[in-house]
Amino acid sequence: MNTEIQDSQARITKEEGKEGAFEKTWSISFCTHSGKRRSSLKNLKKRSCQTASISTAEKAAQTRKHVDAQVQTEAPVPVSVPPTSLHDDPRLAAFLRRVEAMVIRELNKNWQSHAFDGFEVNWTEQQPTVTCLHTLGYPPAQGQGLHVTSVSWNTTGSVVACAYGRLDDGDWSTLKSFVCAWNLDRRGLNPRQPSAVVEVPSAVMCLAFHPTQPSHVAGGLYSGEVLVWDVSNPEDPLLWRTGLTDDTHTDPVYQVVWLPEPRHSHRFQVLSVATDGKVLLWQGLGAGQLQLTDGFALVVQQLPRNAKLKKPPRGETEVGATAVAFSSFDPRLFVLGTEGGFPLKCSLAAEEAALTRMPSSVPLRAPAQLTFSPHGGPIYSVSCSPFHRNLFLSAGTDGHIHLYSMLQAQPLASLQLSHKYLFAVRWSPVRPLVFAAASGEGDVQLFDLQKSSQKPTVSIKQTQDESPVYCLEFNCQRTQLLAAGDAEGTVKVWQLSTEFTEQGPRETEDLEQLAAEVAT
Repeated sequence: MNTEIQDSQARITKEEGKEGAFEKTWSISFCTHSGKRRSSLKNLKKRSCQTASISTAEKAAQTRKHVDAQVQTEAPVPVSVPPTSLHDDPRLAAFLRRVEAMVIRELNKNWQSHAFDGFEVNWTEQQPTVTCLHTLGYPPAQGQGLHVTSVSWNTTGSVVACAYGRLDDGDWSTLKSFVCAWNLDRRGLNPRQPSAVVEVPSAVMCLAFHPTQPSHVAGGLYSGEVLVWDVSNPEDPLLWRTGLTDDTHTDPVYQVVWLPEPRHSHRFQVLSVATDGKVLLWQGLGAGQLQLTDGFALVVQQLPRNAKLKKPPRGETEVGATAVAFSSFDPRLFVLGTEGGFPLKCSLAAEEAALTRMPSSVPLRAPAQLTFSPHGGPIYSVSCSPFHRNLFLSAGTDGHIHLYSMLQAQPLASLQLSHKYLFAVRWSPVRPLVFAAASGEGDVQLFDLQKSSQKPTVSIKQTQDESPVYCLEFNCQRTQLLAAGDAEGTVKVWQLSTEFTEQGPRETEDLEQLAAEVAT
């Protein structure tokens, strides 16, 4: 058996490397020499197994960008030793002692000089002439023959609004009209398409933007109503209205003004003046109603006497108010223009009860304190100086502008600007001696009292057919802009030249001197 196994091992050695040699050799040996084995291996079967193919893959990673950075301190800079002075110190000291007294004397003279009073460095580009920047209008209103009766700038100075109505004779209480606003900062401004349009059932006679809310504007109607709109809400712009009650004006409202409440300076009321002789204060309520909170009545018998006033017609008791302006120095003090042609100095603090039978839900008071000498016809506009507490201007149908002091009845000066009506006058917000006037001959006239007290410095032709210019307003934020509205239904925005926007030396002092010298 051992011999056979050895032989088999030898054959295996020989057969190595041949396919199947190992299995064949062992099968022969066991069949020949081992019966038991043969019987036990009858059911011998071949079996094999193989694992699934192993998959392999190669991956690599690489950053997209790489940056090399290094830091190196700068080489130290050696501290340099200042060179020895080349000047002769004793000679320099002797020179300084010799000129010291003269230099101090000249410095004292400069310190006492007023040559540069009021001078401010202005690096903006100089504007040599007055130019028209925009010509705005609303074709549906112009197609109806409506006039621009009032213009107003909002608190940011970027939006100008105008009222459409009629200022000629007629009953315009049911005339459909409009309030339009243009945002001059809007890209692609269309001068014939306002940013906001509000339809109004009666002619609008006056407008005033809210002092702090850029989109709120108050208006007075020919029907006597006062309304407040939000022009940023075109779907439902009406905020408040007075409605037609016993408190409402019975004549056209010619001016509205926003006033801070006495106890809440951040809240505002609307003051309205009308030719029915009433001056009324309104407060907006949450229900969309303007409620009367205070009021005044102008009664002939209670006016302070002035020898030059004409006697009123028999039976006439009320004095119609056509314009109002508040002092920049005393929030209670205001000036009224009247149909009788005389300005009135008035106060919100007046306590005397008005002798009137006009119905009112609040007691009406008599506000007049001083009656000034009259124009030759009704007054259309008054304006208080923003630089002097006592000075104001008035303009009327006699074509004259009067310069008054609050301290005396007689005007300080009278200028005839037109042979027709003057509809508006406004002081400049930045130049103490400059004002503008709107004439019935189609002109906007700019006055600089530092240059002339008798004729305008510049006269701008607003309308080509000499139709009247009814209203104008300076822009208090963008002081180079002036808006004017006319009978053609057009609003023109003028860019003023630098001479009307930069204050000159001693200008405030000259205004003080003008008021003091003429008043004495």
